[in-house]
Amino acid sequence: MFLTPWLVGFFLFTLYPMVYSLLLSFTDYDFTKPDATQWIGLGNYVKMFGSVVGLSEFTAATGEVMRVDPYYMKSLSVTFTYVFVSVPLKLLFALAIAMLLNQKLRGVPFYRAVYYIPTLLGGSIAIAVLWRKLFEKDGLVNGVLAALGFTDLPSWITNPNYALATLILLSVWQFGSSMIIFLAGLKQIPQEYYDAASVDGANNVQQFFAITIPLLSPVILFNLIIQIIGAFQAFTQAYVIGGGRGGVLNSTLFYTLHMYIQGWAYHEMGYASAMAWVLLLIIGVLTVIVFRSSNWWVSYGVGE
Repeated sequence: MFLTPWLVGFFLFTLYPMVYSLLLSFTDYDFTKPDATQWIGLGNYVKMFGSVVGLSEFTAATGEVMRVDPYYMKSLSVTFTYVFVSVPLKLLFALAIAMLLNQKLRGVPFYRAVYYIPTLLGGSIAIAVLWRKLFEKDGLVNGVLAALGFTDLPSWITNPNYALATLILLSVWQFGSSMIIFLAGLKQIPQEYYDAASVDGANNVQQFFAITIPLLSPVILFNLIIQIIGAFQAFTQAYVIGGGRGGVLNSTLFYTLHMYIQGWAYHEMGYASAMAWVLLLIIGVLTVIVFRSSNWWVSYGVGE
């Protein structure tokens, strides 16, 4: 009886929408024309990956000729680049700050709160707009660089060579949650281990790789998985900074943004549902790979 509210919420708001979207992914569903919905089998999935085998169009199960999505692989490329660059950088930066705050310094609680603020605000529209203003042609960043003597500065947001880098920088700036988790893990490592290592002549670098990293590896694993999942779901900053269309030459066309455009701008909810399921599959596969790899690099302190 006590589980009833949770079960109702799970079936009504989680399981039912998931099953419904899975069914929609096999249809040509336009929510403005629900009566015209047609079953097209794997048509939406061929539309996504047809360009891999050189297709530009194909015939669906209904006999309709459908075009392969020319921007799907670009959105995948942008998203994978964002994930594989931003996540390691964010974790490294968070670990460095956590180790600094783990020292016996005055005012550590204050700095811990200050460093966590970007995480609280980072996903908001206001911060995305602020970031866009900072990196515009006449923004604060170029103003500072010009004062230092740099010339011929670009508009970092609208230049396809730098636009994605600004979003990665924004992601790294939101390191607060990872830092707090790392800091909690660091405080669980007994000081006696470092004292014993010092007596044996180990320097700080040797202590870091022989004590800190192994004992912190379960926390690193947790942070890595959480950040990978979050990075694949990044949307707000790409929508605001890229002007809602993926930026110049689709340089910031994130997967979620492309899915949103297909679903809500072009009303292709069937195709957007198929994209959502592929994204779920990608995140699931990567999570399994990370978990399987943890057998080689994560230590749970059981004597191995």
